[in-house]
Amino acid sequence: MKKTRKKASRILKKTPHYWLPILFLTFLIVLSILAPLIPIDPNKTDVSHLSSAPSLQHFFGTDEVGRDYFIRVIYGGRVSLLVGVMAMATSTIIGTFLGLVSGYFGGKIDNLLMRLVDILSSIPWMILIIVVSVFLKPGLTTIILVIGGFSWMNIARLIRAETMSVKERDYVTYATFIGEKHRKIIVRHILPAVFSTLIVAATGSISSAIMTESSLSFLGVGIQQPMASWGSLLQNAQNSLQRAPYMALIPGIFIILTVYSFNSIGNFIRELIVTEESL
Repeated sequence: MKKTRKKASRILKKTPHYWLPILFLTFLIVLSILAPLIPIDPNKTDVSHLSSAPSLQHFFGTDEVGRDYFIRVIYGGRVSLLVGVMAMATSTIIGTFLGLVSGYFGGKIDNLLMRLVDILSSIPWMILIIVVSVFLKPGLTTIILVIGGFSWMNIARLIRAETMSVKERDYVTYATFIGEKHRKIIVRHILPAVFSTLIVAATGSISSAIMTESSLSFLGVGIQQPMASWGSLLQNAQNSLQRAPYMALIPGIFIILTVYSFNSIGNFIRELIVTEESL
């Protein structure tokens, strides 16, 4: 653990630009967790301040019905981060399980699972997710399941390739030779060996899930009112671009910075893993 911290510290000194995404995400997560403690109701309207510009009273201004935009952006961030993390967990579990099974057993099981991956990957993901979303009741749970359930294919391919490489190593071959159960070999020997790759892939899938949720909510098939996400805030801002451009600008900036931060942290973890493996 101490060695890992030293290596991380060395990388941060060498490439200090990683500090920006780390600090931004830390600030965003803490702010999202503490949001209920902020004494502002995200759904309270103020007819005397409709679409008012940012001020000391309303840091991010107000929306078209007078709701404080600062608190709505924070609550929108809570939802977007929750969708990103939970959809990542869903897709990672599915992709890891299928990738391990496919790569370890090979043969007909591998062919069957990979053909399924090819079929799902050949369908434009946005069309696939929109069609499924239309048939399900819109809501937070639905959007998490839909995004997670149709974004696991790349992780499955990656874990399959890693598994096929790891299972040829001597200690795995020996475990098979002495008659260890397949489940035990996968859990004890193969999964730890592919875990570092899995962490990097999972980090990237969070930003992808946030972008997907924002796109779906912008199209009106994602998060529904009165709940807010950054994507739904962008959709609501369409009719106010002329008189209140900040309504689209602020959530858009948060989406860009969050996606950039998760991708940067993924690169940082990848660099840390490469450094450890080279030593």
